[in-house]
Amino acid sequence: MYATCPKCGYAHNEAEKGEAACPACGLIYSKWLKSIASSDDAVTVSVSATSASAATSALIEFLFRAKPNVTRLEVAAYAVVWIGLAVWGWQFIVMDWQSAEIMRSFMHNVDLIFHEAGHVLFMPFGRFMMFLGGSLFQVLLPLIFVVAFLWVNKDAFAASVCLWWTGQSLMDIAPYIADARALRLPLLGGGTGADSPGRHDWEYLLRQLGMLEQDTNIAATVDFIGSGVLLIALAWGLYMLRVYYRTAMN
Repeated sequence: MYATCPKCGYAHNEAEKGEAACPACGLIYSKWLKSIASSDDAVTVSVSATSASAATSALIEFLFRAKPNVTRLEVAAYAVVWIGLAVWGWQFIVMDWQSAEIMRSFMHNVDLIFHEAGHVLFMPFGRFMMFLGGSLFQVLLPLIFVVAFLWVNKDAFAASVCLWWTGQSLMDIAPYIADARALRLPLLGGGTGADSPGRHDWEYLLRQLGMLEQDTNIAATVDFIGSGVLLIALAWGLYMLRVYYRTAMN
């Protein structure tokens, strides 16, 4: 099998070249090959694990890095903001999405501005994307701010506030989705979806997708996800407050 034994270097003569083992040291070539393959696999697994560990560490550092030079006054201000968001967020969570109560909140008016802007931004991509663009941009914008605060400002607490807004935006969309068949909610410009056929975003979208009968189920899921995102944002913000406090006290 080998002209020279890979272990002891013994040079085989012509008659011995087909042997399965080395006549000098007894090395079984097939077992030696398997050991080499196992060693290579172990190295590959080790490198993969190291790469995954490094990526995880980088992500954790990115999400939970302490804001540089944070002051005690800033920490106090952040704490007040967090308390306000916790109280306000809980009010959103306990609201009944089926009654569209959330649409009477101040944040709905903020969301509505970006919702309408989304229709304009996505208009060049076709009718379906134009209708979807309102709700899509309403959720994407606060997510963009999350990344911006992490990447540019290196302020994870501010990023958590924007994630809170993302959760609230999702919850704000839920009643609109649930209204796809009922068409009772008032639309911007007056009237309801029943009064103005073809103007209701989610009636059009779900009809195109063949999912109109699932409007309330989809709405309940979106509201649930929004509540979860909001709670995660509050937990993230509270953790960062602790990190910022320790940084400011040192």
